[in-house]
Amino acid sequence: MLYDLVRPFLFSLDPETAHEATIAGLHAAGFVLPAGHAIAAPSVEAMGLTFPNRIGLAAGLDKNGEAIDGLSRMGFGFIEIGTVTPRPQPGNPKPRLFRLPEVHGIVNRMGFNNHGVVALIANVRAAKYKGILGINIGKNFDTPIERAADDYLDALEKVYGLANYVAINVSSPNTKNLRQLQGESELDALLGKLKEAQNRLAGHHGRYVPLALKIAPDLDEAAIVAIADALRRHRIDGVIATNTTLARDKVKGLPHADEAGGLSGAPLMEASTAVLRRLSAALAGEVPIIAAGGVLDGAGARAKIDAGATLVQVFSGLIYRGPGLVRECVRATA
Repeated sequence: MLYDLVRPFLFSLDPETAHEATIAGLHAAGFVLPAGHAIAAPSVEAMGLTFPNRIGLAAGLDKNGEAIDGLSRMGFGFIEIGTVTPRPQPGNPKPRLFRLPEVHGIVNRMGFNNHGVVALIANVRAAKYKGILGINIGKNFDTPIERAADDYLDALEKVYGLANYVAINVSSPNTKNLRQLQGESELDALLGKLKEAQNRLAGHHGRYVPLALKIAPDLDEAAIVAIADALRRHRIDGVIATNTTLARDKVKGLPHADEAGGLSGAPLMEASTAVLRRLSAALAGEVPIIAAGGVLDGAGARAKIDAGATLVQVFSGLIYRGPGLVRECVRATA
């Protein structure tokens, strides 16, 4: 397979350099080739949308929407871009991305580095992709946490007309205090404002764009139940479980294991799936779940569905397995 030949070269590069090279290559492929199509599978209904297969790209790979058409050629049932913030920001100081190849893991502390929502909108408008596109939004690092809702509302207003769904990222561990927004009172206030804005924008645009909340894996039972209650109370359309973890119990002693940031890849699978299972029980089918975290093969994708997910996203697995992972996961979840 082509990726098996390319991967040693990419892994010889600094991880962030390899990431930038990949995005540049996918951008070029999308520019010169027609947009791709989803791998055929039984379609799935979720959030009022029809997904051609269950496997999507998680946010974080294409933060600025620069490679949408190239990514579409991998056969995803949906693509999520971002996280994007209202204003451009550089993110955290480098180095901020680390491979843990012994366990197929990644540690990142990128910090929502992106070109801002205006640049992302221009890229989306230029893309040929006609499939389901999610846009993941967050707050700028220097916006006080008590004013975080202003950033989410600003970004939602701008991306609403171009997205098939909008993901609300309150769970990145790499923006100071962001996870406070998962607290019961903070989340209740934020979701109330977002739902009000969604209803207003639906009337303005003449179409309803679903909202999905992205949560952390580092939650106890009480927090998961409180989040499930908030999702139902505010009639949020979906939930993404989960983001990266701060835990290091699966990677102790490995090079880069003690780097600050969120851990993803295979070491996240168990914790992420445990949260998914608890969340599924708490929601009792009332809100569809998009599973993310630790999927490295078709069996992992199937395990997410069996634990209660309707859809599955991959990201770190692509770094270790390449595009063939998408087809394998589609087949396993069809």
